[in-house]
Amino acid sequence: MKSVKVSAKTVEEAVRSALIRLGVSEEEAVIEIMDEGSKGLFGIGGKEARVLVSVKEKEETSLEKAKEFIDGIIKNMKLDCTFQASEDDESVKIIVSGKGVGGIIGRRGETLDAVQYLTSLYVNKGKHGEGYKRVIIDSENYRAKREETLIRLAKSMADKAVRYRRDMIFEPMNPYERRIIHSALQEYGSVTTRSIGEEPNRKIIVSPK
Repeated sequence: MKSVKVSAKTVEEAVRSALIRLGVSEEEAVIEIMDEGSKGLFGIGGKEARVLVSVKEKEETSLEKAKEFIDGIIKNMKLDCTFQASEDDESVKIIVSGKGVGGIIGRRGETLDAVQYLTSLYVNKGKHGEGYKRVIIDSENYRAKREETLIRLAKSMADKAVRYRRDMIFEPMNPYERRIIHSALQEYGSVTTRSIGEEPNRKIIVSPK
C-alpha cells in the first residue's frame, strides 16, 4: 500500500499536502493522525501535526478477476486463444475463441466445465449472497450445441426404453448435463428418470412406465 508521512502546522494542512503528493482524493485514502501537534506557549515549543496517509487498495471487480484468471490459464496451457469478457448484474460471461479452443473445451466439455468451476471459485472467493456472480465460460457456442445433442439423445433413449420395455442407461455425466436430460424428459409421459452412482460416475437411468 503506497503511503506518505507528512508534517505541517495543522492536521488539515498535513492531510491536504499528503493527498496532493499521492494524487488521490480523501475518499481514496486511509488517514492516520500520528500527532495532532500543539501551538506551544506564546508560540514557543510548539509541535507540528503529523499524519500517515495511505492509498486504499482497490478491490478488483468480478470482471477483472475473471479476465485475470482466464488469461493465466490460456498462457499456462499455451493455447492459441483469445477471449472476450462481459458482465451484468448477475453474471460474468467469457467467450474463448481461436485455433486452440479444442484444448480449453476438452473431451465432452470436461475441461471447459473445470475451467468454469475454478474461475467461479476465484471470482467469488469470500463472497456470500450479495456480490456473488455466476460465471459462464463458452467457446464456439459449445454449450448450446451440447445441450441440443443431449436433448436428442434423451428422446432417443426414451423411445428405446418404451419400444424395448427395459431400462436404458446413459454414460456418466456431470450434474449440469444430467439436469438437461431430466428436464428434457420431465414431461415425457411414458418414461421416468433417476440418477444412480457416485460422482464422477453418476449416471441416469430411463425406465418405461
